[in-house]
Amino acid sequence: MPVQPRTPPGVLELLPPQQLAFQRMLDTVRRGFERFGFLPVETPVFELTEVLLTKSGGETEKQVYFVQSTGALKQGDTPELALRFDLTVPLARYVAQHEHQLVFPFRRYQIQRVYRGERAQKGRFREFYQCDIDVIGKDSLSLAYDAEVPAIIYGIFTELAIGKFTIRVNNRKLLRGLLETFGWPEPQHAAVLHELDRLGKMERAEVVTRIAALATDDATKQGVAKLVELLVDSPRDQRVFEVLRARDNATLREGVDELERVYHGGIALGIPAASFEIDLSIARGLDYYTGTVYETFLDEHPKLGSICSGGRYENLAGHYTKSKLPGVGISIGATRLFAQLLEMNLIGAVHAAVAQVLVLQVESALGPAYAELATELRAAGLNVEVYGGEDKLAKQFKYADRSKVPLAILLGSRERDAGIVKIKDLRTTTEHEVPRSEVVTQIRGLL
Repeated sequence: MPVQPRTPPGVLELLPPQQLAFQRMLDTVRRGFERFGFLPVETPVFELTEVLLTKSGGETEKQVYFVQSTGALKQGDTPELALRFDLTVPLARYVAQHEHQLVFPFRRYQIQRVYRGERAQKGRFREFYQCDIDVIGKDSLSLAYDAEVPAIIYGIFTELAIGKFTIRVNNRKLLRGLLETFGWPEPQHAAVLHELDRLGKMERAEVVTRIAALATDDATKQGVAKLVELLVDSPRDQRVFEVLRARDNATLREGVDELERVYHGGIALGIPAASFEIDLSIARGLDYYTGTVYETFLDEHPKLGSICSGGRYENLAGHYTKSKLPGVGISIGATRLFAQLLEMNLIGAVHAAVAQVLVLQVESALGPAYAELATELRAAGLNVEVYGGEDKLAKQFKYADRSKVPLAILLGSRERDAGIVKIKDLRTTTEHEVPRSEVVTQIRGLL
Protein backbone atom coordinates (compact mmCIF):
# COMPACT_ATOMS: atom_id res chain seq x y z
CA MET A 1 0.00 0.00 0.00
CA PRO A 2 1.41 3.44 -0.89
CA VAL A 3 2.44 5.78 1.91
CA GLN A 4 0.10 8.76 2.26
CA PRO A 5 1.94 11.87 1.00
CA ARG A 6 1.86 14.55 3.69
CA THR A 7 4.12 17.15 5.27
CA PRO A 8 5.04 17.16 8.96
CA PRO A 9 3.23 19.80 11.06
CA GLY A 10 4.82 23.21 11.37
CA VAL A 11 6.14 23.66 7.83
CA LEU A 12 4.95 25.89 5.01
CA GLU A 13 4.88 24.22 1.61
CA LEU A 14 3.59 26.42 -1.22
CA LEU A 15 2.29 25.89 -4.73
CA PRO A 16 4.25 27.67 -7.49
CA PRO A 17 2.08 30.88 -7.60
CA GLN A 18 2.50 31.37 -3.83
CA GLN A 19 6.16 30.34 -3.96
CA LEU A 20 6.81 32.98 -6.63
CA ALA A 21 5.16 35.61 -4.42
CA PHE A 22 7.29 34.49 -1.46
CA GLN A 23 10.49 34.57 -3.52
CA ARG A 24 9.66 38.08 -4.72
CA MET A 25 9.13 39.17 -1.14
CA LEU A 26 12.56 37.78 -0.22
CA ASP A 27 14.05 39.51 -3.28
CA THR A 28 12.58 42.82 -2.10
CA VAL A 29 14.08 42.29 1.35
CA ARG A 30 17.45 41.40 -0.18
CA ARG A 31 17.44 44.51 -2.37
CA GLY A 32 16.56 46.65 0.63
CA PHE A 33 19.50 45.27 2.61
CA GLU A 34 21.97 45.64 -0.24
CA ARG A 35 20.78 49.18 -0.98
CA PHE A 36 22.39 50.17 2.32
CA GLY A 37 25.62 48.30 1.61
CA PHE A 38 25.05 45.14 3.66
CA LEU A 39 27.01 42.04 2.67
CA PRO A 40 25.49 38.53 2.40
CA VAL A 41 26.50 35.78 4.80
CA GLU A 42 25.40 32.16 5.00
CA THR A 43 26.15 29.79 7.85
CA PRO A 44 25.62 26.00 7.99
CA VAL A 45 22.13 24.77 8.82
CA PHE A 46 23.68 22.89 11.77
CA GLU A 47 26.27 24.00 14.30
CA LEU A 48 28.32 22.17 16.90
CA THR A 49 26.06 21.64 19.89
CA GLU A 50 28.58 23.13 22.34
CA VAL A 51 28.73 26.30 20.22
CA LEU A 52 25.02 26.61 19.51
CA LEU A 53 23.84 26.14 23.08
CA THR A 54 26.50 28.26 24.81
CA LYS A 55 24.17 31.24 25.18
CA SER A 56 20.84 29.44 25.37
CA GLY A 57 18.73 28.76 28.40
CA GLY A 58 16.80 25.64 29.29
CA GLU A 59 13.66 26.71 27.42
CA THR A 60 15.59 27.28 24.21
CA GLU A 61 17.30 23.91 24.49
CA LYS A 62 13.90 22.20 24.65
CA GLN A 63 13.13 23.58 21.16
CA VAL A 64 16.40 22.54 19.53
CA TYR A 65 16.52 19.80 16.91
CA PHE A 66 19.62 17.68 17.41
CA VAL A 67 21.39 15.97 14.50
CA GLN A 68 22.89 12.58 15.13
CA SER A 69 23.81 9.44 13.23
CA THR A 70 22.38 5.99 13.89
CA GLY A 71 25.72 5.03 15.45
CA ALA A 72 25.50 7.89 17.94
CA LEU A 73 21.97 6.86 18.83
CA LYS A 74 23.13 3.33 19.68
CA GLN A 75 25.97 4.64 21.83
CA GLY A 76 23.70 7.04 23.69
CA ASP A 77 26.12 9.92 23.19
CA THR A 78 25.16 13.58 23.39
CA PRO A 79 24.53 14.71 19.79
CA GLU A 80 27.49 16.59 18.39
CA LEU A 81 25.39 18.75 16.05
CA ALA A 82 22.15 20.72 16.29
CA LEU A 83 20.06 22.70 13.82
CA ARG A 84 20.25 26.45 14.30
CA PHE A 85 17.20 27.95 16.08
CA ASP A 86 17.96 31.54 15.04
CA LEU A 87 20.58 33.45 13.03
CA THR A 88 22.02 35.46 15.92
CA VAL A 89 24.02 32.71 17.64
CA PRO A 90 25.54 31.52 14.32
CA LEU A 91 26.43 35.16 13.59
CA ALA A 92 28.21 35.44 16.94
CA ARG A 93 30.23 32.32 16.16
CA TYR A 94 30.93 33.52 12.61
CA VAL A 95 32.20 36.95 13.70
CA ALA A 96 34.36 35.48 16.48
CA GLN A 97 35.83 32.86 14.15
CA HIS A 98 36.54 35.24 11.26
CA GLU A 99 37.21 38.36 13.33
CA HIS A 100 40.64 39.03 11.81
CA GLN A 101 39.37 38.62 8.24
CA LEU A 102 36.40 40.98 8.54
CA VAL A 103 36.21 44.73 8.07
CA PHE A 104 34.59 46.54 11.00
CA PRO A 105 32.00 47.88 11.34
CA PHE A 106 30.87 44.61 9.77
CA ARG A 107 27.54 44.99 7.94
CA ARG A 108 25.94 41.63 7.20
CA TYR A 109 22.60 40.34 6.09
CA GLN A 110 21.43 36.75 6.23
CA ILE A 111 18.31 35.18 4.69
CA GLN A 112 18.10 31.52 5.67
CA ARG A 113 15.90 28.89 7.27
CA VAL A 114 15.97 28.20 11.00
CA TYR A 115 14.43 25.33 12.99
CA ARG A 116 12.54 25.22 16.27
CA GLY A 117 10.62 22.47 18.01
CA GLU A 118 7.49 24.60 18.30
CA ARG A 119 4.23 23.08 19.46
CA ALA A 120 2.11 22.52 16.34
CA GLN A 121 -0.40 25.38 16.13
CA LYS A 122 -1.59 27.94 13.62
CA GLY A 123 0.97 30.64 12.86
CA ARG A 124 3.86 28.78 14.52
CA PHE A 125 6.43 27.08 12.34
CA ARG A 126 9.14 24.53 12.99
CA GLU A 127 11.00 25.48 9.80
CA PHE A 128 10.95 29.10 8.69
CA TYR A 129 12.94 31.82 7.00
CA GLN A 130 14.46 34.69 8.93
CA CYS A 131 15.83 37.81 7.27
CA ASP A 132 18.41 39.45 9.55
CA ILE A 133 20.66 42.47 9.33
CA ASP A 134 23.29 43.42 11.88
CA VAL A 135 26.07 45.96 12.14
CA ILE A 136 28.90 44.74 14.38
CA GLY A 137 31.53 47.11 15.73
CA LYS A 138 34.94 46.50 17.27
CA ASP A 139 35.10 47.92 20.82
CA SER A 140 32.43 50.54 20.04
CA LEU A 141 29.62 51.25 17.56
CA SER A 142 28.12 54.62 16.67
CA LEU A 143 24.44 55.29 17.38
CA ALA A 144 24.17 56.36 13.74
CA TYR A 145 23.70 52.67 12.92
CA ASP A 146 20.78 52.44 15.36
CA ALA A 147 19.08 55.17 13.31
CA GLU A 148 19.95 53.52 10.00
CA VAL A 149 18.34 50.15 10.81
CA PRO A 150 14.71 51.43 10.93
CA ALA A 151 15.33 53.43 7.75
CA ILE A 152 16.21 50.16 5.99
CA ILE A 153 13.04 48.53 7.30
CA TYR A 154 10.94 51.51 6.25
CA GLY A 155 12.23 51.20 2.68
CA ILE A 156 11.55 47.46 2.53
CA PHE A 157 8.00 47.53 3.88
CA THR A 158 7.15 50.53 1.73
CA GLU A 159 8.25 48.61 -1.37
CA LEU A 160 6.32 45.52 -0.27
CA ALA A 161 3.15 47.68 -0.25
CA ILE A 162 1.42 45.68 2.49
CA GLY A 163 -0.40 48.65 4.04
CA LYS A 164 0.42 51.35 6.54
CA PHE A 165 2.90 50.35 9.22
CA THR A 166 4.61 51.94 12.19
CA ILE A 167 8.14 51.34 13.44
CA ARG A 168 8.17 51.80 17.21
CA VAL A 169 11.44 52.54 18.98
CA ASN A 170 12.53 52.67 22.61
CA ASN A 171 15.68 52.28 24.71
CA ARG A 172 16.33 49.70 27.42
CA LYS A 173 18.62 52.07 29.37
CA LEU A 174 15.70 54.47 29.53
CA LEU A 175 13.48 51.69 30.88
CA ARG A 176 16.05 50.64 33.46
CA GLY A 177 16.38 54.24 34.57
CA LEU A 178 12.62 54.52 34.98
CA LEU A 179 12.57 51.30 37.00
CA GLU A 180 15.18 52.81 39.32
CA THR A 181 13.05 55.92 39.83
CA PHE A 182 10.09 53.68 40.71
CA GLY A 183 12.14 51.84 43.35
CA TRP A 184 13.06 48.65 41.52
CA PRO A 185 16.55 47.30 42.39
CA GLU A 186 18.80 46.32 39.49
CA PRO A 187 18.64 42.52 40.08
CA GLN A 188 14.88 42.63 39.41
CA HIS A 189 15.08 44.65 36.18
CA ALA A 190 15.29 41.67 33.83
CA ALA A 191 12.19 40.04 35.31
CA VAL A 192 10.18 43.29 35.18
CA LEU A 193 11.26 44.01 31.61
CA HIS A 194 10.20 40.50 30.65
CA GLU A 195 6.71 41.23 31.99
CA LEU A 196 6.60 44.70 30.39
CA ASP A 197 7.20 42.98 27.06
CA ARG A 198 3.70 41.52 27.43
CA LEU A 199 2.11 44.97 27.02
CA GLY A 200 0.09 44.95 23.83
CA LYS A 201 -0.14 41.15 23.93
CA MET A 202 -2.00 41.01 27.24
CA GLU A 203 -4.49 43.28 29.02
CA ARG A 204 -2.83 46.17 30.84
CA ALA A 205 -4.41 45.24 34.18
CA GLU A 206 -3.05 41.71 33.94
CA VAL A 207 0.46 43.00 33.21
CA VAL A 208 0.20 45.33 36.22
CA THR A 209 -0.80 42.38 38.40
CA ARG A 210 2.08 40.24 37.16
CA ILE A 211 4.65 42.99 37.78
CA ALA A 212 3.22 43.85 41.20
CA ALA A 213 3.68 40.21 42.19
CA LEU A 214 7.44 40.69 41.70
CA ALA A 215 7.66 43.64 44.11
CA THR A 216 9.29 43.08 47.50
CA ASP A 217 7.86 46.17 49.24
CA ASP A 218 4.49 47.97 49.27
CA ALA A 219 5.78 51.27 47.89
CA THR A 220 7.20 49.63 44.78
CA LYS A 221 4.07 47.51 44.35
CA GLN A 222 1.78 50.55 44.58
CA GLY A 223 3.80 52.37 41.91
CA VAL A 224 3.37 49.69 39.24
CA ALA A 225 0.11 51.06 37.84
CA LYS A 226 1.67 54.55 37.46
CA LEU A 227 4.77 53.06 35.83
CA VAL A 228 2.68 51.19 33.24
CA GLU A 229 0.51 54.26 32.68
CA LEU A 230 3.62 56.33 31.95
CA LEU A 231 4.95 53.75 29.51
CA VAL A 232 1.69 53.26 27.62
CA ASP A 233 0.10 56.73 27.64
CA SER A 234 3.09 59.05 27.14
CA PRO A 235 3.34 61.08 23.89
CA ARG A 236 4.75 59.07 21.00
CA ASP A 237 6.78 61.85 19.45
CA GLN A 238 9.62 64.11 20.59
CA ARG A 239 7.42 65.69 23.30
CA VAL A 240 8.10 62.63 25.44
CA PHE A 241 11.73 63.67 25.94
CA GLU A 242 10.72 66.63 28.12
CA VAL A 243 8.42 64.38 30.17
CA LEU A 244 11.30 61.99 30.83
CA ARG A 245 13.92 64.65 31.54
CA ALA A 246 11.84 65.87 34.44
CA ARG A 247 13.03 62.77 36.32
CA ASP A 248 16.50 62.88 37.85
CA ASN A 249 18.31 59.64 37.08
CA ALA A 250 21.66 59.16 35.28
CA THR A 251 20.72 55.91 33.54
CA LEU A 252 17.44 57.43 32.40
CA ARG A 253 19.18 60.53 31.03
CA GLU A 254 21.62 58.37 29.06
CA GLY A 255 18.76 56.37 27.60
CA VAL A 256 16.79 59.49 26.69
CA ASP A 257 19.84 61.05 24.98
CA GLU A 258 20.41 57.88 22.94
CA LEU A 259 16.74 57.54 21.99
CA GLU A 260 16.56 61.18 20.91
CA ARG A 261 19.59 60.77 18.65
CA VAL A 262 18.18 57.60 17.10
CA TYR A 263 14.73 59.14 16.58
CA HIS A 264 16.01 62.31 14.91
CA GLY A 265 18.54 60.29 12.94
CA GLY A 266 15.78 58.08 11.55
CA ILE A 267 13.72 61.11 10.56
CA ALA A 268 16.76 62.59 8.80
CA LEU A 269 17.14 59.31 6.86
CA GLY A 270 13.67 59.71 5.40
CA ILE A 271 11.32 57.91 7.81
CA PRO A 272 8.11 59.99 8.05
CA ALA A 273 7.16 60.90 11.62
CA ALA A 274 3.78 59.20 11.02
CA SER A 275 5.61 55.88 10.54
CA PHE A 276 8.17 56.26 13.34
CA GLU A 277 6.96 56.37 16.95
CA ILE A 278 8.61 56.52 20.32
CA ASP A 279 6.83 53.85 22.34
CA LEU A 280 8.03 53.55 25.94
CA SER A 281 6.15 50.25 26.33
CA ILE A 282 8.43 48.47 23.83
CA ALA A 283 10.76 46.41 26.03
CA ARG A 284 11.81 43.29 24.02
CA GLY A 285 11.97 40.40 26.47
CA LEU A 286 15.38 39.10 25.45
CA ASP A 287 18.00 39.98 28.05
CA TYR A 288 20.87 40.61 25.64
CA TYR A 289 19.35 43.88 24.38
CA THR A 290 21.05 46.77 26.16
CA GLY A 291 19.98 49.97 24.40
CA THR A 292 17.82 50.74 21.36
CA VAL A 293 14.93 48.33 20.72
CA TYR A 294 12.48 48.21 17.79
CA GLU A 295 9.18 46.62 16.88
CA THR A 296 7.14 47.12 13.71
CA PHE A 297 3.35 46.81 13.40
CA LEU A 298 0.79 46.96 10.60
CA ASP A 299 -1.53 49.81 11.59
CA GLU A 300 -4.74 48.12 10.44
CA HIS A 301 -3.83 44.70 11.83
CA PRO A 302 -2.47 45.21 15.36
CA LYS A 303 -3.46 41.68 16.43
CA LEU A 304 -0.88 40.37 13.99
CA GLY A 305 1.77 41.51 16.46
CA SER A 306 5.25 42.70 15.62
CA ILE A 307 6.31 41.82 12.07
CA CYS A 308 9.91 42.95 12.52
CA SER A 309 11.92 43.51 15.69
CA GLY A 310 15.43 43.87 17.07
CA GLY A 311 17.77 46.15 18.94
CA ARG A 312 21.27 46.89 20.23
CA TYR A 313 23.48 44.58 22.28
CA GLU A 314 26.79 45.42 23.93
CA ASN A 315 28.76 42.29 23.15
CA LEU A 316 27.58 39.88 20.50
CA ALA A 317 30.28 37.24 20.77
CA GLY A 318 31.40 37.42 24.39
CA HIS A 319 31.11 33.64 24.78
CA TYR A 320 33.48 33.00 21.87
CA THR A 321 36.13 35.74 22.01
CA LYS A 322 37.71 38.21 24.42
CA SER A 323 37.12 41.05 21.94
CA LYS A 324 34.23 43.38 22.65
CA LEU A 325 31.89 43.32 19.65
CA PRO A 326 28.83 45.56 20.14
CA GLY A 327 26.12 45.48 17.51
CA VAL A 328 22.64 46.48 16.42
CA GLY A 329 20.29 44.49 14.25
CA ILE A 330 16.77 43.63 13.29
CA SER A 331 14.97 40.51 12.05
CA ILE A 332 11.98 39.78 9.82
CA GLY A 333 10.30 36.42 10.36
CA ALA A 334 9.60 36.03 6.66
CA THR A 335 7.67 32.73 6.67
CA ARG A 336 5.26 33.71 9.44
CA LEU A 337 4.78 37.16 7.93
CA PHE A 338 4.13 35.82 4.44
CA ALA A 339 1.66 33.18 5.64
CA GLN A 340 -0.35 35.78 7.53
CA LEU A 341 -0.25 38.35 4.73
CA LEU A 342 -1.44 35.67 2.31
CA GLU A 343 -4.28 34.67 4.62
CA MET A 344 -5.39 38.30 5.00
CA ASN A 345 -5.12 38.97 1.24
CA LEU A 346 -2.52 41.67 1.86
CA ILE A 347 -0.18 39.93 -0.56
CA GLY A 348 -1.29 37.91 -3.56
CA ALA A 349 -0.10 34.81 -5.32
CA VAL A 350 1.75 35.50 -8.57
CA HIS A 351 -0.55 34.08 -11.25
CA ALA A 352 1.97 34.53 -14.03
CA ALA A 353 4.60 32.44 -15.69
CA VAL A 354 8.30 32.90 -15.16
CA ALA A 355 8.70 32.28 -18.90
CA GLN A 356 7.90 35.29 -21.06
CA VAL A 357 7.90 33.35 -24.33
CA LEU A 358 6.88 29.81 -25.23
CA VAL A 359 8.27 28.39 -28.48
CA LEU A 360 5.73 25.92 -29.82
CA GLN A 361 6.52 22.71 -31.65
CA VAL A 362 4.81 23.31 -34.98
CA GLU A 363 6.88 20.73 -36.87
CA SER A 364 9.08 18.15 -35.15
CA ALA A 365 11.67 18.36 -37.94
CA LEU A 366 12.32 22.00 -37.01
CA GLY A 367 13.54 21.16 -33.48
CA PRO A 368 17.06 22.57 -34.11
CA ALA A 369 15.52 25.83 -35.39
CA TYR A 370 13.41 26.16 -32.23
CA ALA A 371 16.48 25.55 -30.04
CA GLU A 372 18.45 28.16 -32.00
CA LEU A 373 15.63 30.73 -31.70
CA ALA A 374 15.22 30.11 -27.96
CA THR A 375 18.96 30.45 -27.41
CA GLU A 376 18.97 33.78 -29.25
CA LEU A 377 16.08 35.10 -27.16
CA ARG A 378 17.67 33.98 -23.90
CA ALA A 379 20.92 35.69 -24.90
CA ALA A 380 18.85 38.87 -25.26
CA GLY A 381 17.75 38.55 -21.63
CA LEU A 382 14.33 36.96 -22.14
CA ASN A 383 12.94 33.97 -20.23
CA VAL A 384 12.08 31.36 -22.85
CA GLU A 385 10.55 27.90 -22.67
CA VAL A 386 10.50 25.45 -25.56
CA TYR A 387 7.55 23.08 -25.58
CA GLY A 388 8.74 19.48 -25.50
CA GLY A 389 7.06 16.61 -27.28
CA GLU A 390 4.95 16.47 -30.43
CA ASP A 391 1.47 17.22 -29.11
CA LYS A 392 -1.12 18.88 -31.29
CA LEU A 393 -1.09 22.67 -31.29
CA ALA A 394 -4.42 22.79 -29.47
CA LYS A 395 -2.88 20.95 -26.51
CA GLN A 396 0.19 23.17 -26.61
CA PHE A 397 -1.99 26.30 -26.53
CA LYS A 398 -3.95 24.86 -23.61
CA TYR A 399 -0.68 24.35 -21.75
CA ALA A 400 0.37 27.94 -22.54
CA ASP A 401 -2.98 29.26 -21.30
CA ARG A 402 -2.80 27.34 -18.03
CA SER A 403 0.84 28.37 -17.54
CA LYS A 404 -0.02 32.07 -18.11
CA VAL A 405 2.79 32.57 -20.63
CA PRO A 406 2.13 35.94 -22.35
CA LEU A 407 3.63 35.21 -25.77
CA ALA A 408 3.88 32.14 -28.01
CA ILE A 409 6.06 31.74 -31.09
CA LEU A 410 4.97 29.66 -34.07
CA LEU A 411 7.56 28.77 -36.66
CA GLY A 412 6.72 26.33 -39.42
CA SER A 413 8.29 25.60 -42.79
CA ARG A 414 6.29 28.38 -44.41
CA GLU A 415 7.49 30.99 -41.93
CA ARG A 416 11.07 29.70 -42.04
CA ASP A 417 11.20 29.89 -45.85
CA ALA A 418 9.68 33.37 -45.82
CA GLY A 419 12.15 34.57 -43.17
CA ILE A 420 9.45 35.48 -40.68
CA VAL A 421 8.26 34.43 -37.22
CA LYS A 422 4.66 34.40 -36.04
CA ILE A 423 4.15 35.79 -32.51
CA LYS A 424 0.83 35.23 -30.78
CA ASP A 425 -0.04 37.46 -27.84
CA LEU A 426 -1.98 35.07 -25.63
CA ARG A 427 -3.29 37.92 -23.50
CA THR A 428 -5.15 39.52 -26.40
CA THR A 429 -5.20 36.57 -28.89
CA THR A 430 -3.68 38.85 -31.54
CA GLU A 431 -1.04 37.57 -33.95
CA HIS A 432 1.97 39.38 -35.43
CA GLU A 433 4.14 38.24 -38.33
CA VAL A 434 7.56 39.82 -37.97
CA PRO A 435 10.87 39.47 -39.83
CA ARG A 436 13.10 36.85 -38.24
CA SER A 437 15.82 39.46 -37.73
CA GLU A 438 13.46 41.70 -35.69
CA VAL A 439 11.97 39.08 -33.40
CA VAL A 440 13.80 40.25 -30.25
CA THR A 441 12.80 43.88 -30.75
CA GLN A 442 9.18 42.96 -31.44
CA ILE A 443 8.90 40.69 -28.39
CA ARG A 444 10.34 43.37 -26.13
CA GLY A 445 7.82 45.83 -27.51
CA LEU A 446 4.91 43.45 -26.84
CA LEU A 447 6.10 42.74 -23.30
